[in-house]
Amino acid sequence: MNVAIINLKGISKSFIKLIISIIFLSLLIKFLISNVKSLQKVFSFETCSSVYTSFFYNINEEKYEVDSLEILKTVSPLIMALNEENEMEAEIEEIPKEENDIIISKNATIEAVSEKNIEENFNVTTGTTKIRNQSDYELTEDILSLEDFNLTNTKKILIYHTHTCESYTPSEQYNYTMTGNYRTTDNNYNVVRIGDELSKYLTNKGFEVIHDTTYHDYPSYSGSYERSLETIQEILNENQDIQIVIDLHRDAVGDGSSYGPTVKIDGQSVAQMMLVVGTDGGGLEHPNWRQNIKTAIKIQETANLLYPGLFRPIIVRNSRYNQHVTPGAFIIEVGATGNTLEECLLSMQCLANIIEEAF
Repeated sequence: MNVAIINLKGISKSFIKLIISIIFLSLLIKFLISNVKSLQKVFSFETCSSVYTSFFYNINEEKYEVDSLEILKTVSPLIMALNEENEMEAEIEEIPKEENDIIISKNATIEAVSEKNIEENFNVTTGTTKIRNQSDYELTEDILSLEDFNLTNTKKILIYHTHTCESYTPSEQYNYTMTGNYRTTDNNYNVVRIGDELSKYLTNKGFEVIHDTTYHDYPSYSGSYERSLETIQEILNENQDIQIVIDLHRDAVGDGSSYGPTVKIDGQSVAQMMLVVGTDGGGLEHPNWRQNIKTAIKIQETANLLYPGLFRPIIVRNSRYNQHVTPGAFIIEVGATGNTLEECLLSMQCLANIIEEAF
């Protein structure tokens, strides 16, 4: 009987060389056809090293240590050059793209919309500003006058959300599953997304913005204002020069999708907004409420100049809504349950223009 003697060492060594050659040729071919992204994912220096090590580790580590190093010395310059090129490309690709290319100017065409809206309700006027006064105070001319309006720092802004999970009517572009009645913990679809948009536009205009995304109404809605007060006080302790503090909300008035106030700006459907200002009428200390009202009026007057009809009448109430923390604190309610996220995102572009012009 003939017995064949197989040279395992020789075969293993030849097999290894064949595998390395195939890898190298594949790498070269892919490089030549400029499939850079695939090369980076499949044949990066780190990937080749780890695959090589794991595949051949148990064969004969000592025997082929020198050969493997020599092969890697040969191949690695090309691979590392590819990685450097792709890192530069990745940096370019990581720049976030705008979700839409709609630009609303400061000289826009405005058209009123009655659908899904309600009639304006107000009992005080000053200049072009309408106010629904629900507080126990008489809003005198002295309280409403902008002659003594005085904020020393309007370039640094804090944005936060007492009712963080408030969301809007799902749309084709922004479709989501609610985790409550027009509420969601997904920040891609709630008022946090609105705050992100406002922060982006204000930052581009030279403002320094802090946007806090802490959940204050989840898992418990009760106590939201107490929790949000703790958050903003901590931030203001570290940023004592901040005077403008915006609590972004979504209006809850109306029945589901039946109430979603909009205005047409440059032909685009834009969600209406509303300023809410508190006082010390509820018995809580609030030394800043008069200046807060002036700040709100300053914003509303500017809005009425740029985008008449974008803001509904200001509401003034007895509750202080944590606005005692600075002389430029207020609530802005963006849209309502019947508005879509698209409409509210466009509102933020307008609001950034208004704040820039006002301050």
